[in-house]
Amino acid sequence: MNIKLKEIFEWGYCIIIALTLALLFRYFVGTPTIVKQRSMYPTLKENQRLILNRTFRITHKNPEVGDIITFEAPTKQYSKWEADQTNPVAIYDDEPKGIINKFIYYSLEVTKKSYIKRVIALEGDHVKIENNKVYVNGILQEEKYLQKDVTTESDVFYDFIVPDGYIFAMGDNRPKSTDCRALGCIPLEKVEGIVCLRFWPFNVFGTID
Repeated sequence: MNIKLKEIFEWGYCIIIALTLALLFRYFVGTPTIVKQRSMYPTLKENQRLILNRTFRITHKNPEVGDIITFEAPTKQYSKWEADQTNPVAIYDDEPKGIINKFIYYSLEVTKKSYIKRVIALEGDHVKIENNKVYVNGILQEEKYLQKDVTTESDVFYDFIVPDGYIFAMGDNRPKSTDCRALGCIPLEKVEGIVCLRFWPFNVFGTID
């Protein structure tokens, strides 16, 4: 093998290792993301840049109440006539087929649609949305992150227990948010990241309540 060909192989080997490490870091440690909708206003605004913590995929430490998370978008939005309060789970029907398609979808996250919401209740919690207010295990939630006079309404999922292995999340901008009230509770394996830092714009740099 001549010197030039050997150098090409060495560079190629280094590039493959670097890409592999980058993908592993992105999937298991953290990655940046951009806010694209107004469903978390005023906490988050469009075009703000965030860092997602993904170490829970290694530690298996599940999101907690109050965490802002991103999750894979379900394929179905329920109507009030379809909702079963005894089975409030999100549906995922369009799983990619084949190793390559799964790699592109789950690792590269190409064509993947995600939502960003706040965790309101965990598995086993009883959620009740009544009179424009949210109750978890019978306790009225003091949601200081909501804008004044914002109310919470739901005629789809409004009185249920979060199933084992699931979480319930809503956007802070309740009237403009498509969330678990219509999607159903999200499986923990569909959670993609926990927001840990806002890095753009610089005037709001830091952690998020």
